[in-house]
Amino acid sequence: MSNTIPEALRPAVDRGLMAAFGTSELDSATPLSGGLSGAGLWRIRVGGIPYVLKIEAGQHAVADPARSYICMRIAAQAFLAPRVRYAEPADGVAIIEHVAPVQLHEYPAAGHALIVELAQSARLLHQTPAFPPQCDYLDGVSDLIDRFRALDILEAGATDELFARFADLRGAYRTRQEDLVSSHNDLNPGNIVYDGQRLWLVDWDAAFLADRYVDLATLAGWFTRDAAGEEKLLATYFGRPPALRERARFEVMRRVNHLFTGVIFLITAATERPGARIADRMLAGPGLSDLHTQLRTGQFAMLEWENRVTYGKARLAAALEGLRAPEFAAALAQLAA
Repeated sequence: MSNTIPEALRPAVDRGLMAAFGTSELDSATPLSGGLSGAGLWRIRVGGIPYVLKIEAGQHAVADPARSYICMRIAAQAFLAPRVRYAEPADGVAIIEHVAPVQLHEYPAAGHALIVELAQSARLLHQTPAFPPQCDYLDGVSDLIDRFRALDILEAGATDELFARFADLRGAYRTRQEDLVSSHNDLNPGNIVYDGQRLWLVDWDAAFLADRYVDLATLAGWFTRDAAGEEKLLATYFGRPPALRERARFEVMRRVNHLFTGVIFLITAATERPGARIADRMLAGPGLSDLHTQLRTGQFAMLEWENRVTYGKARLAAALEGLRAPEFAAALAQLAA
């Protein structure tokens, strides 16, 4: 039997296996590459059937198994996430049914089919029983900005205007009570699994009760290529063309998502290599649209540390450009009207 689970973790894992399957015997345990959450992931086999074993490593700023396991179970009950066989927050151990992944680029590409299914998944998620609250989303972004500044990742002059404009946004934007929904908050391509027939949402570490436009903006930031794609996303989600105020809230959160994603990428890069100094500490570099094209064609690999730095800077540059745009000022004016 191949078993790479560290010996120190085996008692907690064995308790989970016994509760889920009545045995602690594994056919195999193979490490999987995880996302940015810091959790350990293994593909295990029990009785010949594959599952995913997740062990929290406690490295993520918002990681809280007690909350994320509730969110994961709610999503699984709505058939949006794989079935949960076991989840014990005291041990930080979860066992989830394994979904054999097919590359997202193999999703049928006719029209906006992928965007339609993503929008439908977001709508269903937002209709589930309420996730536990965590914090005001914009307050959370502000905390990340403080952490980013403390790490001295880029020159202050590279981000001073960006963060000042975000402070203005934060003062002008308020989440409406009716827009607080069960939100994944991190619907990036690594957290969406395609099995050849449908999509599954995974990794609920960042999930909590949040503004519906967080998920919509995240999906737009990763999956839409143009204005037509954004309109398809919103029209599918709402079941009609978006109203002016809905579009305005989406436009505001699009800028926030660029900033959030850029800060997260760069904080994670700095944490991975403590003391490493980025060669170019300004926001110069390839544009986000070009990087997304290269990602889709396999010419840009996120596994490389330098590329993640480049991508984080491109997201921050896109956020600054968006906050300077007349469309953003018009969106804030629409919300203030």
